[in-house]
Amino acid sequence: MELYHGSYMTIPLPQIIKGRFTKDFGEGFYCTGLKHQAEKWAKRYDSPIINIYEYKPNETLNVLHFEDMTDEWLDFIVNCRSGKTHNYDIVIGAMANDQIYNYVADFMNGVLTREQFWVLAKFKYPTHQINFCTTKALKCITYKGSEEIKL
Repeated sequence: MELYHGSYMTIPLPQIIKGRFTKDFGEGFYCTGLKHQAEKWAKRYDSPIINIYEYKPNETLNVLHFEDMTDEWLDFIVNCRSGKTHNYDIVIGAMANDQIYNYVADFMNGVLTREQFWVLAKFKYPTHQINFCTTKALKCITYKGSEEIKL
């Protein structure tokens, strides 16, 4: 499976990104199977670059895969965005993009009920992200190259 990572530089040797900002699926190295989504990520920078990787699953890793946006997906994102950690090597699922994340934040703050969240979230276009959360997981991807994106 081919995966993409939008950035401002080539990344032949991905690393786990740890930062003060919490992400949907926690700390890690985020990719997507959707090239247009990676292009959108990359276009946030002055010199947008798409890094391309080949992903070969490893059956021995602890993988959490959300097939759909469900209550479990929402609760997992709320926990990660609240700074809680997990023990998964890889987490795969839909992305809480900017608009969805606003709904997640409103849900976290009690502004929206769970039911109201789903009414607003269900009409958003599909997204995809795969987070490689451990160094063991990073061994599943091989750098294939990169492309500069025209602005």
